[in-house]
Amino acid sequence: MNRTGKVYINDIYTGKIIETDDGYSYEYDDDYLKSEKALPVSLTLPLENKIYKCKTMIPFFDGLIPEGWLLDIAAKNWKLDPKDRMGLLLTCCVDCIGSVSIIRE
Repeated sequence: MNRTGKVYINDIYTGKIIETDDGYSYEYDDDYLKSEKALPVSLTLPLENKIYKCKTMIPFFDGLIPEGWLLDIAAKNWKLDPKDRMGLLLTCCVDCIGSVSIIRE
C-alpha cells in the first residue's frame, strides 16, 4: 500500500513524502530546488536532489505527529491506529504548528 503526502512550507510546495512496503521516503520537487527562495524542510533534510529513505517514519515528519493526550484525541476522533504513523501524519498535519503542512495526495 503506497500513501503519499505533498509537503508544503508556508503554502509553497516542496516535495513528497511516500510510504511504501519498504518504508518511507522524501524527495524535494525539482522546481522547488531551483527556486531562489527554497528552504530545507528540516536541517536533517538538506536541499539536495536525492531521495531520503528510512525504514521507519522519517524523524522530522514523525516529530510533527501529535503525542500524549493529543494523539489519543486524534486517534479516537478520526478512528486511527496510533501506530499508523503515515495515517496520523496525513490526517493531523494538514494544519500543524509551524510552517510545514502535509496534504494527502
